[in-house]
Amino acid sequence: MLNIEYRHSGDVKKGPNVRRNVLMMKSYLQNLVKEMREAGISAEYIDSVASNEKNSVLINGKTVQEVIKGLKLMMLEDDDHCDYGTSGKLVTIGRPVLEWDQDIVEDIPDVTMKNAISKVYADIRADKI
Repeated sequence: MLNIEYRHSGDVKKGPNVRRNVLMMKSYLQNLVKEMREAGISAEYIDSVASNEKNSVLINGKTVQEVIKGLKLMMLEDDDHCDYGTSGKLVTIGRPVLEWDQDIVEDIPDVTMKNAISKVYADIRADKI
């Protein structure tokens, strides 16, 4: 069972370098949990108000930062992309996809969040074997 808890104190103003505000983050996490359930993964979303702490996402009791500590997250190389027959070159403007302000959990990139969830899920499955 994956427990994804979003602890927040209220709505964070969305700045130019922040991907989501609190309402968007709630919706994002609820959609992730919904997708996991549809895929047959036991998951639960918990929304809690913690007024004296900075906002955080916990996966089975660990913050995302704790989960991904020590992991090396990488984007696919040009030869590894799935768009066979296309240029394979992704044109982006702005900061790198994996870059985020770890003091603002709402800024976490989708790929980083999904890697954190995958790591916890893999650890759970490894314990069952």
